[in-house]
Amino acid sequence: MQFSVNPAGLQGWDGTTLALGIVTTSFDEQLNLIEPLFQGSITETLKEKNFSGKEGSIETFQLISKQIKKLILVGLGNKDSLNLDTLRKASAKIARSSIGSPGELGVLFPWEYFEQQDAACAVSEAIRLSLFKDKRFNNNSEPTIRPSSVNLIGLKDSINESLQKVNPICAGVELARELVGSPANELTPTSLAKQALQIAKEYKFKAKVLSQKECQELGMGAYLAVSKGSDIPPQFIHLVYSPEGKAKHRVALVGKGLTFDSGGYNLKVGAAQIDLMKFDMGGSATVLGTARSIGELRPKDIEIHFIIAACENMINGSAVHPGDIVKASNGKTIEINNTDAEGRLTLADALVYTSKLKPEIIIDLATLTGACVIALGDEIAGLWTDDDQLAQKLKNAAAASGEGLWRMPMQNSYKDGLKSLLADLKNTGPRAGGSITAALFLKEFVESSIAWAHIDIAGTVWTEKEKGLNPPGATGYGVRTLVNWLENGFKD
Repeated sequence: MQFSVNPAGLQGWDGTTLALGIVTTSFDEQLNLIEPLFQGSITETLKEKNFSGKEGSIETFQLISKQIKKLILVGLGNKDSLNLDTLRKASAKIARSSIGSPGELGVLFPWEYFEQQDAACAVSEAIRLSLFKDKRFNNNSEPTIRPSSVNLIGLKDSINESLQKVNPICAGVELARELVGSPANELTPTSLAKQALQIAKEYKFKAKVLSQKECQELGMGAYLAVSKGSDIPPQFIHLVYSPEGKAKHRVALVGKGLTFDSGGYNLKVGAAQIDLMKFDMGGSATVLGTARSIGELRPKDIEIHFIIAACENMINGSAVHPGDIVKASNGKTIEINNTDAEGRLTLADALVYTSKLKPEIIIDLATLTGACVIALGDEIAGLWTDDDQLAQKLKNAAAASGEGLWRMPMQNSYKDGLKSLLADLKNTGPRAGGSITAALFLKEFVESSIAWAHIDIAGTVWTEKEKGLNPPGATGYGVRTLVNWLENGFKD
């Protein structure tokens, strides 16, 4: 999908579908802009329908004219409550209402209420991502007729440059959605590694995939313990993006990569929705989606490492038992009191490995705890870090990207809940504060000199119903936040 601007306004636009965002306080003024384009009174018709521009309201008209075939009017509410999320939600409604209409979609919002560059990118991303639908596994699915291009009416020409980033970012989000949406018989640790290598080949990253034997030689006893019950071998993935010239910064993104999580001998039962445990590799999907976007955007001055300890958590005669004690690659021993708390075991060795690369910052993303979902729901991810500056920059990046992120406490006294009678620590603490003790567990495997943040995306990785710009299913959460942070988080 192509995105562009038209500074000439409606008089210079000749597309087939026109969408207009209406602010309640300037209802008549905005409609006066389009009245000359149509026979009859649009204003009178809308008043008959009681359409006043209330936020979330929408009216669509099929038109018979030489040029414009469909008119979409969406309410934005009062001007005092406008923000980028208002635009995103309105753009999602416009996008879905444009389905069935080929040609160019023209969008006219009251741009004067926004910073134009931010608004243009937010609207464009929302339109493309709202139109995404994963049809890979449905043989009866018919092609969706949708606009081939989007023109943002009334914006200055210079905005076109910013719009060049929209498609690379959205492609990364869509890749993450496809990875998370793939069933476990389709997306195995092996196929996840192949996808990573394909990204490396296409975008000229350095890449290596460590075998099970190589992981054993590195002492990754925690990670390998999780994979013991699966017939499919683990795959430890490491991609490296290097900029042109000398890098000023080195950072690492680590994604949890459980392509299926049965819970092991602590089998998921009841409300655990075991069929959805294909999405337990959501962290790795975000990392690879970000890699795909970065490969095309190619930011300057920053070297980025993308790391995934991929495996399955399954049950057979070799599977890890509750109560087993394993040793991670930094020498710490872990009593596994719950085999369903396996993600933190794989991340433990991944974080030790990553620390040895000496990055300035490590960020890990994981569908780690149900406790985070209870605390924050399905629209907000949890953030844990001791670094105030890193926390603020990540929160800024998330806010600018329209993704919910809330900083949670690193309550060090809760670490007592991880004490083991036999080992250095247990892999789970008490039920209360479970997402906090999970973060404290991970912290044990990161060198103290490295700034580190943990993002729990257990609630945000998947949605059961259409919500905002996310269709039902995988959301691709985190790609836009990470890309924004990588491009802007190191600027003064």
